Amino acid sequence: MKAIRVHAFGGPEVLRLEEVPEPKPAAGQVVVRIGAAGVNPVDSYIRTGTYARKPALPYTPGTDGAGTVAAVGPEVTRFAVGDRVYLTGSLSGTYAEQSLCEAQTLVPLPANVTFAQGAAIHVPYGTAYQSLYRHARVRAGETVLVHGASGGVGIAAVQIARAAGLRVIGTAGSERGRKLVAAEGAHEVVDHTAPDHFEKVLALTGGRGCDVILEMLANVNLARDLTILATRGRVVVVGSRGPVEILPREAMMRDAAILGMTLWNATPGDLVTIHAALVAGLENRTLRPVVGQDIPLAQAPRAHAAVMEPGAYGKIVLIP
Repeated sequence: MKAIRVHAFGGPEVLRLEEVPEPKPAAGQVVVRIGAAGVNPVDSYIRTGTYARKPALPYTPGTDGAGTVAAVGPEVTRFAVGDRVYLTGSLSGTYAEQSLCEAQTLVPLPANVTFAQGAAIHVPYGTAYQSLYRHARVRAGETVLVHGASGGVGIAAVQIARAAGLRVIGTAGSERGRKLVAAEGAHEVVDHTAPDHFEKVLALTGGRGCDVILEMLANVNLARDLTILATRGRVVVVGSRGPVEILPREAMMRDAAILGMTLWNATPGDLVTIHAALVAGLENRTLRPVVGQDIPLAQAPRAHAAVMEPGAYGKIVLIP
């Protein structure tokens, strides 16, 4: 079968399409024929070798994907060949025609969800759900600001927050992205390329500030996030690309909290809760993953370049 392999850490060019043996499931394992694989910014960080998680070389990237069960190992009773599933992890990587998985990392894919949408669920929607519910502990009626709301995590957060009864303010850097954020449920949308966009957000709250901010680029925004928080507000740091200097007094005077999160820290129990909620939302169409680009597997380097570019629009997926 064909798979993307990384033999040395580096730029997108290290992603190479190769022929590799088909995986064989052992006890408790399942092989999934991948219909689509999700591309996340974290995949590119891992590829560079600078991320906290550094796989042994060579490796196949990817934890997100969706497809059909191709083979099941002994002791697997929950899934059968032909079942539609999405992945919440992979033993062999998802940038491939087939992926070897532990059975417990598979979730039945609702019939109304495409494989491309299924590949957009685990990291984006899991991150958004965990940020809002476990870390920020949102309550209906609160105001949440979602920075970078037109990307995969951002769209997920907008949809989840709107369904939870929050007032949602989203930011995006392109007119196309802002229209998408509004269409997916944000009450107000702000252009985050405008120099005064923090002031505009504060004005939208009547000067009170936001109860919760989901921050996708903390090295750029965190210091100013603290100035537009309400009393006892919470900033959840989902992404950052470098260091940042803040004025702690801005947090002190608001009794504010800065919360870091990564989905890698979710426990097995957390994941059961997360995906039970997400599947319910997918089935009733409250949650609607948006696929902005589907790119052939062989063009994985282009996908890794695209996922780091400004002007995000939905999820990028690879099609084997």
